[in-house]
Amino acid sequence: MINTIIVEDQELIRKSLMIVLESMSDVKVIGLAGNGKEAIRLCESSVPEIILMDIQMPIMDGVQATKEIKERWPEAKVIILTTFQDITHVRNALNAGAEGYILKAVNPQFLVKGIELVYHGGTLIPQHLAKEVFFNMSEEEENRDELSYELNEKNPYGLNKQEFKVLKYLAQGLQNKAISELMYLSLGTVKNYISTIYSKLNVKNRSAAIMKAMEESLISKK
Repeated sequence: MINTIIVEDQELIRKSLMIVLESMSDVKVIGLAGNGKEAIRLCESSVPEIILMDIQMPIMDGVQATKEIKERWPEAKVIILTTFQDITHVRNALNAGAEGYILKAVNPQFLVKGIELVYHGGTLIPQHLAKEVFFNMSEEEENRDELSYELNEKNPYGLNKQEFKVLKYLAQGLQNKAISELMYLSLGTVKNYISTIYSKLNVKNRSAAIMKAMEESLISKK
């Protein structure tokens, strides 16, 4: 069972999510919270494996709650529940340590798969949503090789060719082992590249790195 808490200020949504998740998956909802402070109190009693976190809430919002929870319980994995109206806050939540985000209105089956993905160490960045929100590129820009950013002003972070490749594979959702096999590198080398990417982009995890790369058009859609 995947121990989960749901943090959402609308009671109807909280309870509906709990019923749906428990009826169709191995998710066990161990707590419900209406704001970030309540979520922190729940974690103090029993640290969940997954936290479904709304952003816009009274008393304490989801960004601040995520920051505090990840500082105190880094093993807890946070998935941001968002709407298109909240999307400007998503990057802040990812930088605070969240493992990914998903639309509130998503099909419940996709939500379950997303929870399972994050539970097993994956990153939840819905590509269709990220593209629609963050990309506004011309056809010429779309066809430009992402590695060319190494040589022009669109690479203000000093990423080298190998780091661009790793960043591209991260954005495709590949795990470290798959990246090492594709690039013929050791796992240790891939981890070092990823740590360097985090440092250069000034982010804390791969979710935030992917988001920043998409937002600033460091990588192409493909």
